[in-house]
Amino acid sequence: MPLPPYHVSAHNTAKASENKIHDDATARRFGFKGGFVGGVNVYAYMAHQPVALWGRAWLERGTGAARFMKPVYDGAIAEVAAVEDADGLALSVHSQDVLCASGRAGLPRVAEPPPALDDFKAVPPRTERRPADEASLAVGDWLGMIPLPLTAEAHARDLADLRETDPLYAREAIVHPGSLLRCCNWVLSHNVILPAWIHMGSTVRNLGVGHVGDTLTVRARITRNYQHKGHKWVELDALVVANETKPLLRATHVAIYQPRQAAEAA
Repeated sequence: MPLPPYHVSAHNTAKASENKIHDDATARRFGFKGGFVGGVNVYAYMAHQPVALWGRAWLERGTGAARFMKPVYDGAIAEVAAVEDADGLALSVHSQDVLCASGRAGLPRVAEPPPALDDFKAVPPRTERRPADEASLAVGDWLGMIPLPLTAEAHARDLADLRETDPLYAREAIVHPGSLLRCCNWVLSHNVILPAWIHMGSTVRNLGVGHVGDTLTVRARITRNYQHKGHKWVELDALVVANETKPLLRATHVAIYQPRQAAEAA
């Protein structure tokens, strides 16, 4: 059974970021129409539908997955469709008549125990960032993020930037799942230099709810570094943690850290 579609006026929140894939000029050189909305933001748009169906329970123990195929551009309308089936929700995002992302969400009847914190090594971010390559993103290495205190001002800005309309987040001061997943981007960018890179997908298990006043960190292990279709890819097994004590989200996070266009231009 389909849910009512959710429409978002997409917003590129990363125009001024170090990642120049969100910059119009760089993105056009790579063959895109312009700088595009980050994958974590598109995931945030997709997360609206499972929360609309299952409420806070999905944020506490739900699962999600998203794969990004085509860009969603700043100012364009993103339509998030959700169809309920025996396994949960099938999700898709269309913008400008193009299928841009697909994924799924589920709600287990019983929450699985969270992974043990001791299984994820806590390390500080590197004091010196090197360009992203096979050595600086070596399989088996652990990465850490600069701690992020969650202020009321930042929370309100996040909800506005994500165009979130569900009142749950503001009413209960709950951190948005898109904001949690963004930490998996930062655990990369806080450790290596990434001039232009693309988040390609994530598989997520929600483990708990974060709130304003918490401080977020990430414990991430590099599980793959490989080439495919001329692009260089990296995969992380990342755990987002509140106050170094409470796991909030575990994600398999996949990105192209060097698009083939960058290698061809070098």
